Amino acid sequence: MSNQPFAFTSNSSPEVWPLSARWFLALGAISACASVVFSAAFAHLPVFAGGVPAAVQTALSQQQFHSLGLLFTGLALRIGGPWRWLQAAGWLMLVGLLLFSFNLYARHVFGWDAMRAWVPWGGMAWILAWLSLGLGFLKTPRSTRA
Repeated sequence: MSNQPFAFTSNSSPEVWPLSARWFLALGAISACASVVFSAAFAHLPVFAGGVPAAVQTALSQQQFHSLGLLFTGLALRIGGPWRWLQAAGWLMLVGLLLFSFNLYARHVFGWDAMRAWVPWGGMAWILAWLSLGLGFLKTPRSTRA
């Protein structure tokens, strides 16, 4: 047993993890970090002196929730392998972050309204992401079924 915290055994070293698993884990952690930074920044921005709008609060909570979804997807890919449905779930979560959360941030912080119509598509991407994740668990490759 190694005295290093979180030491990897030889069969679970990050080098053998699927690339998509490592990407979704890293992007989920970065997104979670950014949500904390944005939350703190929004509390002090002059544009929000009268309070953070409900749409921005929703964007923050959805970003936090789907950051955890990205982490979960990365772990699922690590355990099950690079299945198409799981990979689709991760990419759809990222699309949702861009089209929903980051779009709302840009609109309320910078006044950039050019992609306002894309916000619902971000929500739809998240819906499809969770469906893909569920299908990914149901449609596992036959060789891994008990």
